[in-house]
Amino acid sequence: MIHFLRTTNSKMFRGTALLRLDFNTKDDWRMRAVLPTIQLLLKTSEKIVIISHRGRPQGGKIVNGIPVGFEKSLNLKRDAESLSRLLGKKIIFIPHFRFVEIKKIITTAPRGSIFLLENLRFLKGEEKNDASLARQLSTCADFYVNDAFAVSHRANTSIVAITKILPSYAGLEFEKEIISLGKVMKAPHRPLIFVIGGAKAADKLGIIQYFKNKADWFLLGGGSANTMLRLRGYDIQKSIADNDAGDKKDFKKISKYKKVILPQDCVWKGDAIFDIGVKTAQQFSTIISDAKTIIWSGPVGMTEKRAYEHGSASVARAIIKNRSAFSIVGGGETVAFLKKHGLDKKFSFISTGGGAMLDFLAGKKLPGIEALKKK
Repeated sequence: MIHFLRTTNSKMFRGTALLRLDFNTKDDWRMRAVLPTIQLLLKTSEKIVIISHRGRPQGGKIVNGIPVGFEKSLNLKRDAESLSRLLGKKIIFIPHFRFVEIKKIITTAPRGSIFLLENLRFLKGEEKNDASLARQLSTCADFYVNDAFAVSHRANTSIVAITKILPSYAGLEFEKEIISLGKVMKAPHRPLIFVIGGAKAADKLGIIQYFKNKADWFLLGGGSANTMLRLRGYDIQKSIADNDAGDKKDFKKISKYKKVILPQDCVWKGDAIFDIGVKTAQQFSTIISDAKTIIWSGPVGMTEKRAYEHGSASVARAIIKNRSAFSIVGGGETVAFLKKHGLDKKFSFISTGGGAMLDFLAGKKLPGIEALKKK
């Protein structure tokens, strides 16, 4: 059983909270999503210590607890500044990993203080689910809260190992994810439609296989569609596609599913496909108009360039127009596109997860959820 922050007696949160968040986006939308959890902890706890990550750091090292040689864009100082602006409260950024010193700083700080530790992925132990690093992190707080659903498909120290040491809870946004995605898993209203785009077909493989008998249609664009088109004998030339030989057998099976709808026309730039065509956009929109549950992950075109936004914009408008459907959208690129055009608030639920959302919906056990259950 998972202990949720919302339903647990607030007396349990009188000490210092170790709060795992995920700031790994180009903008602050994931940060905004977890503000209610931070605000709740400010009311119930003495202090908050936030831990997070950004990117996949390489090439650097830790010298006397100080990160050296890592890309400057991967440090979390700017995230501390952004969070400070959103909360209207000072965030104390700690740029080193000298945990004895960190503990003293936290202990002597006044009640209501909020700290942000440096990028945990600068430490090799983070992605190895290292018990010794978990013990060091545990010295900073009295209990742990996971509100980083987006990274909870990773068995990292700050997601799994830490729960074996500190009393552990799921944050408000984490709970929303489980409830909203759980609706689709248990008893989705049909027709159930998946719109699948983005660059990596392999990331979407599990969800298509899991829902092949439950979903009514899978509408494919982007790299996922290109991969299937090639398997059906179309010359996609130099278009983005998945070339992993290990997945080819499963891709061939999926390419034969009658429920998989591929583009009937495409927008090309040179020798590569950059968007679905007008006919395909109309076909997708018609199918979406009759749906009762819609899951969208990954833009169907190269939305980084305005000239190739038409397909994704058509999908977005069709989903919004269907007011009787329960709609979920996830994945950083898709959410960024919707926010860019002010469309994100018109969906039933915006998932903070990309890979985590897909793994959850594919019936996989997420390490972060399993860790909280065991606790």
